Amino acid sequence: MLTFDSLKISEELLKNLNSLGFKKMTSIQAKTIPLLLDKSDLIAQAKTGSGKTIAFTIPLVEKLEVKRFTIQSMVICPTRELANQVAQEIKKVCRHIHNVKVLTLCGGVPYKPQVASLRHKAHIIVATPGRVLKHISENNIQLENINYLVLDEADKMLDMGFYEDVISIFKALPKSKQTALFSATYEDNIKNLADNILHKNIFIEDDDVHKKQKINQIFYKVNEASKTALIPSIISSSKANSVLIFCNRKVTCEHLADDIFDLGFDCVVLNSDLDQKQRDETLVLFSNKSYPIMIATDVASRGLNIDNIDLVINYDVAKDEKVHTHRIGRTARAQNIGVAVTLYDEQSIHIVEDIKEIYDDIEFKDIQSLKDDLSFNLQAKYRTLYINGGKKQKLRAGDIVGALINQAGLKSEDIADIDIFTFHSYVAVKKEFELQALKELNRNKIKGKKYQVYKR
Repeated sequence: MLTFDSLKISEELLKNLNSLGFKKMTSIQAKTIPLLLDKSDLIAQAKTGSGKTIAFTIPLVEKLEVKRFTIQSMVICPTRELANQVAQEIKKVCRHIHNVKVLTLCGGVPYKPQVASLRHKAHIIVATPGRVLKHISENNIQLENINYLVLDEADKMLDMGFYEDVISIFKALPKSKQTALFSATYEDNIKNLADNILHKNIFIEDDDVHKKQKINQIFYKVNEASKTALIPSIISSSKANSVLIFCNRKVTCEHLADDIFDLGFDCVVLNSDLDQKQRDETLVLFSNKSYPIMIATDVASRGLNIDNIDLVINYDVAKDEKVHTHRIGRTARAQNIGVAVTLYDEQSIHIVEDIKEIYDDIEFKDIQSLKDDLSFNLQAKYRTLYINGGKKQKLRAGDIVGALINQAGLKSEDIADIDIFTFHSYVAVKKEFELQALKELNRNKIKGKKYQVYKR
């Protein structure tokens, strides 16, 4: 495998990549980064979890002129969840450069603050199509210096009906820009988009798109009324510590969450009714292992950058084979092995048949073969604390760690993920230290300032 130090990038960027744990390139990174550094246009077919975000981010950061305080790069994503995660990844990769401003423009959040932020300018824009097009139509955004455009998960964008929006955005940008299009599939709609926006491009196909992910797929034929009762057995038989359950409707998610809670499990729910802050918090609580189960509609099937999901359960069969593929792709990320269980009934047989055409290694089992391991106890290892201060207050992860160690008496191994947002932050601690940490953080100051801290 090629290493990042084989690339023609600055020493500072290389050191930062090493500090982030990036040493060897994935297949898609090795194939695309040199071409993107050479300012080539390209179309890259790569699966979720292949490392594509780093692939298009390294050239973006390397060509950034931080002293030119103007928008130089734009990344378009299909969902705000993916846009937020891409923005966070970009910030990590360019953290060795002072005063880089990465601005996220997504729908579902207040519009006027975005207008104000655009007046103060930025270096990099990460956006969803509809919202950035609205800013373009109202002349809120300066486009003349953009030299690098990335369309991430372009197939999902087209599935969501954003074809015309993407074309309009592309036409509004300078003609001399470099364009990179990343897609999990390369079907006719992607070819059509590429033909309309790219003329001299290189097509890159990741070797892994033809390799089956290491997912053990098991299908159980069940009656609708018995599905919920099977959940504990499915979890315990898989020894899963992190479980993502998909339902087709929001109301099903809510009812299932109530039933799961009554069965003794902690869970969170992710659906389109949540505002951005609620979505962010839900994802934080699940990803940092404070809640071992997340129940979601298909809003969560693309764009989630959460590793170490042991088990995906399709409580409802997906509407088609493409959605099924996206769902089960949440597990077996980063070369891990995962398990995906699908519960189906007579009414969904036709979709199951379509799924079988793609996956020839599905195991169809009788529910009688499912054994509940009563010795397995799914419990969260961590608890999350909410702090009413974030980036606007110049609060950093190191400040929170220092307060927990010096004031609350925790050790570094007692502290897990820290997520810092604009006005608030989250820190996960081992659950046996939750009350101790809560008490001491509320009693003392963090970085010389008093904050309110709450349990989540």
